[in-house]
Amino acid sequence: MKERHIVVTGGRGALGRGVVAVLEQRGAIVHVTPDPPALHLEDEAQVVAYFAGLPSPLWASIHLVGGFAMKPIVETSLADFEAQWRVNVATCFLACREAVRAFRKAGTGIGGRIVNVGSRAVLTASPGMSSYVTAKAGVIALTQALAAEVLADNILVNAVLPSIIDTPANRASMPKADFAAWPKPTEIAEAIAFLVSPENTLTSGVAVPVYGRG
Repeated sequence: MKERHIVVTGGRGALGRGVVAVLEQRGAIVHVTPDPPALHLEDEAQVVAYFAGLPSPLWASIHLVGGFAMKPIVETSLADFEAQWRVNVATCFLACREAVRAFRKAGTGIGGRIVNVGSRAVLTASPGMSSYVTAKAGVIALTQALAAEVLADNILVNAVLPSIIDTPANRASMPKADFAAWPKPTEIAEAIAFLVSPENTLTSGVAVPVYGRG
């Protein structure tokens, strides 16, 4: 991936830092989206302007921005539900759309790569996660629909499905958990790096489990 331009949204989080490090080790030029207030990934105009200002050609776009919240459904307001949808699905949609525009604008015929982040909870939900699971299911549906739409452009679109990621914040919130069973950011990053690599010439429209024993 030497000198290939790759966008990473949420690149300053625990998973993001792992992804950025793995890509840079492979020679990629990584563009990490600024944090708010410099860039709000739920703001359509700001996302359009950001992608329009990137160097061309863009090779890949990796979308790690998201959020988690859980409440029993009877305690969940419509605002709570919509907030999960916006932070997980709207940010992903806008970044996906603008990445496709950037790939097509380059006119090189090489296509591009997109990776989104879902959640294992979509497959094995726990109580109190209706809003979060609905949003992450939306990310997976978007991934699959987009993959079918842009395959003729040689744009490959996939998602990964992590379980609880081994981060300092998650360890602090669940001190009695088996941390060894949780996937590490660098392990997930390796899977993402393959999906956006030139070596991936076939895989598209897939939600890849990256949770091991987690």
